[in-house]
Amino acid sequence: MRGTQCASIPPLAPGATRKIVQDVTSTSPEAVVGEWQPFREPARATLARTVGIALVAGALFARQWGGMARWPVTTVVMLWPALGGHFLELWFLNWLRPRLPRRRSVQVVARVALWFVGGVLFLIAMRLTAAALTGLQPASRVAWWIGGLAFIAIELVAQLVLHLRGRPSFYDGRG
Repeated sequence: MRGTQCASIPPLAPGATRKIVQDVTSTSPEAVVGEWQPFREPARATLARTVGIALVAGALFARQWGGMARWPVTTVVMLWPALGGHFLELWFLNWLRPRLPRRRSVQVVARVALWFVGGVLFLIAMRLTAAALTGLQPASRVAWWIGGLAFIAIELVAQLVLHLRGRPSFYDGRG
């Protein structure tokens, strides 16, 4: 139907081609969507956000762990969930997610499982970093699984903030 024109699509100039892009807003599992878009962010924005989070969290934990004199140590320790969490999300969004089936249930289970494993690993890394920087062993041992559950909670709150700001997030399946 070469000579037929749709009322909403203007005619092309001679020799021009048109790129057809499918825009799907449905989040149903049956909806056909294009390829996952890789997540990219300027390093400056990543560092500002993650270091800011580590500074605030470090200040909160320093008060519990011996006063503000410990703030530099607790800030470094808090870089594990802040900056490490960013790189864990990047790995999921840019490497793992495109390799998983598109079914929403598979994506959700994989992401929450990754958050749990990441949280456990971050807790271990935080303990080792704190011990290396202070020479002290923690007085009480937190169960390993607490790190996984805590990191899931942190990520759900962070994703909720993105969702409330209209950005792609875990809750809408776009982020």
